[in-house]
Amino acid sequence: MPLQLSRAICGKITRMKFGCVVSLAIVLLFIAHASAQQLLPGEREAVVAGIPGVIDAGTKWQLIWADFKTADGIVGTPDGGVIFAQEQTDTIRKLDVTDKEFVYLTDTHGGGSVSMDAQGRVYAVQRTCTDSARPFYQSCPELPMISILAPDRKLLANSFSDGKTLGRLNDLIADGKGGAYFTVGGAYHVSANGAVTTVADPTSIRSNGIMLSPDGLTLYVTNNTSVVAFDVRPDSSTSNRRDFATLNGDNGGDGMAIDGAGRLYVTANKGIHVLSADGKYLGMIPTPRRPISLAFSGPSKKTLYVPMMGAVGPNGKEWTTPEGVRNTAMTIYKIAMVAEGFKGRPK
Repeated sequence: MPLQLSRAICGKITRMKFGCVVSLAIVLLFIAHASAQQLLPGEREAVVAGIPGVIDAGTKWQLIWADFKTADGIVGTPDGGVIFAQEQTDTIRKLDVTDKEFVYLTDTHGGGSVSMDAQGRVYAVQRTCTDSARPFYQSCPELPMISILAPDRKLLANSFSDGKTLGRLNDLIADGKGGAYFTVGGAYHVSANGAVTTVADPTSIRSNGIMLSPDGLTLYVTNNTSVVAFDVRPDSSTSNRRDFATLNGDNGGDGMAIDGAGRLYVTANKGIHVLSADGKYLGMIPTPRRPISLAFSGPSKKTLYVPMMGAVGPNGKEWTTPEGVRNTAMTIYKIAMVAEGFKGRPK
């Protein structure tokens, strides 16, 4: 385990009014995990069987980060690191190629999922006041919105075309044209000039994750137990909705990533499902916890970074999220891949 992780754990627990002496038990658990691959509280067996061209059998997961706050919408960065949103602290965090943590952006207004386009513009869904556990929930008038956060800030939208608010936004993927596709019950597109159009309404899909093919001509949306695909027109509108693949009996389809061969990686309750570019089911990469998003990065973009639900608490047991608070504790793992992430854009 990197030294900075143990220091970070100590610091975080101290800020939460737990003694750093108590946190040493957690540090020792992380060290044991890194050296002996023994299961930590809350983890499950994750023996990788191998998928040809994707991942070698027996490859081990490595725990690189943990906190009692979220790590959502992870995206690779051009320097081999990753960025992810932390809603509770209104920040976007970064892990560099050595897994050292930095604050990447502040004042994100409840930033959730993150995307980055080939020009380096950072997009985010901003959930603002939609978490009832946040202290200002009752009095906050700020609407949820989709924005470009860097290099310059630009509001794209804070309402649908009929004037209704966006609600608690979920995932998004930059469209490469200054706009983005996003999910919140259904699937939608917001253009660079702020026009919001419907891809699939909430009555016809149970959306969560959203992703574009390497050529940008196919849009993928998770639909709980399956993935739905759409053709993308030059004006970013969509057509030809079709069932692309199922998750082999799993459910809870969540965040997605794409590799250089066009294979689609879909997080769900049991692990990461791998689908070929034509929708053939290739296999599952089991995970030590329930994964929610993922991204290729690292040297040659051949490392998969995956935020997963839960973490070890200060008592050395699985962290229990306080009642009324959304999914706080999370752990990020990484794993070496044979497959190489798509290099035409960050994700």
